[in-house]
Amino acid sequence: MIEYKKHFLYPAAMFASKEPHVITTLLGSCVSVFLYDTYQKIGGVNHYMLPLWNGDGLASPKFGNIAIKMLLEKMKGMGSRQDNLVAKVFGGAAVLETKKQVFFIGDRNVDVAYEYMRNEGIKIVAASTRGKQGRKLLFNTYSGEVKQKYIEKVLQGAVK
Repeated sequence: MIEYKKHFLYPAAMFASKEPHVITTLLGSCVSVFLYDTYQKIGGVNHYMLPLWNGDGLASPKFGNIAIKMLLEKMKGMGSRQDNLVAKVFGGAAVLETKKQVFFIGDRNVDVAYEYMRNEGIKIVAASTRGKQGRKLLFNTYSGEVKQKYIEKVLQGAVK
C-alpha cells in the first residue's frame, strides 16, 4: 500500500517530489499547472498569481512564466524527460466583477499556461479554466489524478 504525504501549496509556490504526495491548493484568478511524468509516476505543481515577470526585482514563482519554467526544471532535475510529461491546467476564474481589461488577471494567467505548454510541446490532457468560481484541488503525484471542487462565492455579511 502506498503511503501518501500531504502538502498544502500556497500562492507563489511550487512543489514536486519523487515521494507520493497529495497536494492541496485553492485557486481563484490564480492558475496551477500540474506536470506528471507518465513513466516515472512523479508529479509537481505550481500556483502562480500573475501572468508575466517584467524583469524588475526577483524572478519569483508568483509569475506564470517563472513558475512554469521552475516546475519544468524541477521535474527534469528529478530525472523526468520532457517527452514523458503531460500537463493539467486549472484556475483563472474571474472572481472580481469588472469590465476593465487590465483586471482580467485570470484570463491572462490561463493564456500564459497554454502558450508555455504549446511552446514546450507538452500535451495538456485535462483543464478546467476561467469561469466565475474558485476551485479547491487535490493532486495525487503518484497517479497524476487531480480532483476538483468548485468554491461558491459567499458575500461578506450574507445570511445563509
